[in-house]
Amino acid sequence: MNVESGAIAGVLLFTPTPFTDDRGFFTRTFDSDVATQAGVDAQSFRQDSQSRSHRGVIRGMHLRTGAGEAKLVRCSYGAILDVLVDLRPDSPTFRTLATYELDDVSHRSLYIPAGVAHGWQALSEPADVCYRIDREHDPREDLTIAYDDPELAIPWPLPAGVTSERDRSAPRLAEILHLL
Repeated sequence: MNVESGAIAGVLLFTPTPFTDDRGFFTRTFDSDVATQAGVDAQSFRQDSQSRSHRGVIRGMHLRTGAGEAKLVRCSYGAILDVLVDLRPDSPTFRTLATYELDDVSHRSLYIPAGVAHGWQALSEPADVCYRIDREHDPREDLTIAYDDPELAIPWPLPAGVTSERDRSAPRLAEILHLL
């Protein structure tokens, strides 16, 4: 498994080497030894979740207040454009935006440290996304930023499909900076 640093401090991209034959493929999607060597506390993960979305759906931009939430994200079926914005005021990459295509061909996983806003758009019909998070989810700590905030200028590749009420009514970044 190859590990690369992302454009945002602390972001890591894990790329496995799938074994492919006439039956299909086999790939390791997580290796605690590789994660630990890359600086990730592999034992800290507490919950795994999965979502399915239709093509064009945007989920995000989400992050958590308090201690935040680190996560490991992969697209297990289909393809997504994964979008990150560093919102850690003390980070050398504060306010940096980065995008990554995750899909069921490359099998790449993206490690996202706490304090980095996360969202994505489904590029396929459907797209399944798996999340591994390092804290139990507490909805009282959820923070959402408008996915169409002009300040962020996120280059969504498709017109916005169905979005949740929470994402549609989210405030702009300037309105929530004091909460970080």
